[in-house]
Amino acid sequence: MPKNKSHSGMSKRIKLSGSGKLLRQRAGRRHLLEHKSSKLTRHLDGVVEVSPQDAKRVRRLLGR
Repeated sequence: MPKNKSHSGMSKRIKLSGSGKLLRQRAGRRHLLEHKSSKLTRHLDGVVEVSPQDAKRVRRLLGR
């Protein structure tokens, strides 16, 4: 049986932590930052865990 390919777009967006959590960046920090408050852009930084509702689909796309 052939190997399954992981979804290349999803693998660029999601990282798997050592403990098995799916990690992603927050949306909203790419452009049009002039009218967004500094407080908002600070809150949008960092890495967060993928929500449980999406985790099953993301794992399937990553081939895990």
